[in-house]
Amino acid sequence: MIKNLLFIICFTFVSCSNSPKQLRASGPIFGTTFSIIYDSSENLESEFDSLFLEINQSMSTYIPTSDISKVNSNIDITIDSHFEMVFNASKAIYNATEGKFDPTIGAVVNAWDFGPEGKIESLDSLKIHELMLSVGLDKVRLNNGRISKPLPTRLDFNAIAKGYGVDVIGQFLESQNIQNYLIEIGGEIRASGFNSSKKAAWKVGIQHPDLSGDQPYINTLVLQNESMATSGTYRKFKIDSNGNRYTHIIDTKTGYPSRTNILSVSVVTSDCMTADAYATALQAMGVNGVRLFLKKYPELKVLIVFVTDANKLQTEVFNGFPLN
Repeated sequence: MIKNLLFIICFTFVSCSNSPKQLRASGPIFGTTFSIIYDSSENLESEFDSLFLEINQSMSTYIPTSDISKVNSNIDITIDSHFEMVFNASKAIYNATEGKFDPTIGAVVNAWDFGPEGKIESLDSLKIHELMLSVGLDKVRLNNGRISKPLPTRLDFNAIAKGYGVDVIGQFLESQNIQNYLIEIGGEIRASGFNSSKKAAWKVGIQHPDLSGDQPYINTLVLQNESMATSGTYRKFKIDSNGNRYTHIIDTKTGYPSRTNILSVSVVTSDCMTADAYATALQAMGVNGVRLFLKKYPELKVLIVFVTDANKLQTEVFNGFPLN
């Protein structure tokens, strides 16, 4: 009887110690920050760090020894699976958006001082024209794990890599049979299952473009087994010596910062990589361009925040964007 009682006590103790609980991990990554909330009986932070290291070593333009840095330096290498996945997705979205999303804009991004190499002093129209000769993802090929491209052409996956990183972490968690999680990297989000600590669906917010106001979110929504990415021009911009304001969204046709009345674009799709890329592409289209484009792509759920001709803040939703 005593042995049976001890067995029951020990079994209960082991079962409780191995039961899942909500864990959190956060820190700096990809030039921004990450936050991961997940239900598990095991702390997985070291695994997250390893996956982040792999992605950085593949696609960080800030690491001289990364695959993408070697490709940009015209070193003949076999790229890894992360690079191949993102390259192929970029090709598809480049074609769908007729070049509005274009990872070869990297050299021009650098010239405007939004990249790893610093701005070009006295940037003028002649220099921009010269740089634009190397732009165009249609000039870049992937064959048997090797990239071929014009020598001056540079790749920069900054507008899609954060979303891809979210997907990689999500796929890893699901491979560990973890169904309840929320992943956020630099504002790009993936939600699965529900928030077990609150016993409610995952609720996320879209930041209000007026950062000086009292309203932190312009809208909130519930995400369930979906991803969301947001691209905005209200935070990441520069002002030159003449007082001119320019944003980090570079027009892939002109080489100049995009001029648009859109302040932010939020895209909800099944995977975060796709949402991330389309959020950037739609940002550069203008309101009417977004309206026309999304008629052809009903699978993209979108919310845009823009300024009207009367200088009023306005939102518009497309394809069933899931607002509360």
